[in-house]
Amino acid sequence: MRRFAIGATALLAGCASAPAEVASTPPLPAAAPEAAKPPVALQYLYGSPEAAVAVRATNARIADYGVWRVKQRPQDSVVLAPGAGVDAPAFEPCGTKPYAAVFDADETLIWNLGPMRYFAEKGTAFDPKIWDQWEKTGAGKAVAMPGTVEMVARLRAAGITVIANTNRSAANAKGSEDTLRAAGLGEFKHGETLFLMGDDAGGSSKDGRRAAIASKYCVIILAGDQLGDFSQQFNVKDLPAAQRMALATSAGAAALWDKGWFLFPNPVYGPWEKMGWGDIFPSDKNWEPK
Repeated sequence: MRRFAIGATALLAGCASAPAEVASTPPLPAAAPEAAKPPVALQYLYGSPEAAVAVRATNARIADYGVWRVKQRPQDSVVLAPGAGVDAPAFEPCGTKPYAAVFDADETLIWNLGPMRYFAEKGTAFDPKIWDQWEKTGAGKAVAMPGTVEMVARLRAAGITVIANTNRSAANAKGSEDTLRAAGLGEFKHGETLFLMGDDAGGSSKDGRRAAIASKYCVIILAGDQLGDFSQQFNVKDLPAAQRMALATSAGAAALWDKGWFLFPNPVYGPWEKMGWGDIFPSDKNWEPK
């Protein structure tokens, strides 16, 4: 209504032959462009009820499984033994070790809302320098994923130690401890219940850290959003997409999904980003309308 009134005033002034007055009328400000929407993957993972329901259901399955599993005395961990293959698995023995559940951190225990919004709004790719700052100062800007606080509490109440094994940097250990605490997930201590990239010579591979954890604990749960959270065999360099798929769906792996290994949805980032058209769409399924 305000815009219409300004236009009518200018029109009447013109009819009265007052060009100077017309010239003094300020131009209307241009309408502000609609803010760009977040990328679809971010809309889904961080904002949709569909993702919230899926994540909460995964967390409920993890808690139910952990409470059920400790009522037995499992002979084996769900961490692969050295030299064992995903397609023909063998596992670290449990003996009398205490129970543990091992989780990735990012997009598994917490959603990194702060940097994900920053990268999206700036239209930039992942920047390790920005991420380094996030690891140091992000406490309070990451949130526990739906159902995670309740799941972690149920596991701990059942006598299961909750451990994070993440590729955040060991140099920023305090920042990660603070971030997990601020998200409501309790205490994680570097070297005891928090394992980070740089703790060993394995780089981004978590196999060495998993082995170190399994040497002290009977790991009954592994959970993450990437296949590397379960075994580095999924992340062998130049492994063809078809072989990676075959490995993840092999009989050995299939026997573990939701039975000790739990995978969270994450359409935002992952090794699958390198796949091409031919990796996703078989040529014999091509179709075009006539």
